[in-house]
Parts: sequence; structure tokens; C-alpha cells
Amino acid sequence: MSDKFSAIVLAAGRGTRMHSGLPKLLHPMLGLPLLDHLLRAL
Repeated sequence: MSDKFSAIVLAAGRGTRMHSGLPKLLHPMLGLPLLDHLLRAL
């Protein structure tokens, strides 16, 4: 049996309201980029 699944990560935006020069998903939170938190949650 396969445990494969698919996910679409909607990742857009510059993060200007977060006062960051980085895209939103690269902005650090608790020492890791937001994208890392998102991928670990999958």
C-alpha cells in the first residue's frame, strides 16, 4: 500500500505588511522559514 498524497502550496506575496524584504513564505518564524513549518505540517 502506498502512503503518497499530493498537496498544492499557494505561495504568493512579497510580505510587505510583515515589514520584510523576503517573500512571505521565506519570512522566519521561530527560527525557521514559514515554508518549512508548512511542509513539516503536511
